[in-house]
Amino acid sequence: MESQKVDMFIMSNAKYFEGHQIPQIRKRLLELDDNAWLNLQSIQFKDPTTSLIVSLLAGGLGIDRFLIGDTGLGVGKLITCGGFGVWAIVDWFIIMGATRQKNLENLYRVLL
Repeated sequence: MESQKVDMFIMSNAKYFEGHQIPQIRKRLLELDDNAWLNLQSIQFKDPTTSLIVSLLAGGLGIDRFLIGDTGLGVGKLITCGGFGVWAIVDWFIIMGATRQKNLENLYRVLL
């Protein structure tokens, strides 16, 4: 894929990934052919900041985990009321990283 397209994708979507993942993503995108560009543009990434806000407001009900696609963990948090509050508090600190990891998995799923 053209370097200009790759740089444009990275500039517009860098907030959805961890900083240390960006060089690896760039390398993988440069290896693709131009036909993958349309598939790449169709990906809907989850915003880590939105996940954090949802986690702060309704994390005890597991809505944050449902939002990023972790249905099993969402059900677990819902049944246990956020792990009796402990799990909900822990998720305040890790939900942004989990969201970015899910975004990376979605990107790689489309790239394959």
